[in-house]
Amino acid sequence: MHSIHTYDSWLNQVERWFGIITQRAIRRGSFSSVVGLIARIEQFVAVQFNRALVLLNWTATGKSILEKLQQLSRVKPLGRLASIKLAGEAP
Repeated sequence: MHSIHTYDSWLNQVERWFGIITQRAIRRGSFSSVVGLIARIEQFVAVQFNRALVLLNWTATGKSILEKLQQLSRVKPLGRLASIKLAGEAP
């Protein structure tokens, strides 16, 4: 059996996105049509959400990630992840 943790799931990111739209754009709104609702969501994304966007600054190296995976493999086997090799790493 394979399970995906909530924080690992792309679906969780989609759910969070709709939560942000609900909380910041359409909650307590009154929309007389679907067109008005769509316009409000598009305005929120274009003006408010994208202006506050902060890009992820990735600081982990491939080597540090694989070392962490090796540490975790002592608790739970890695399966196919155990065979990952970094570019330039000896076979």
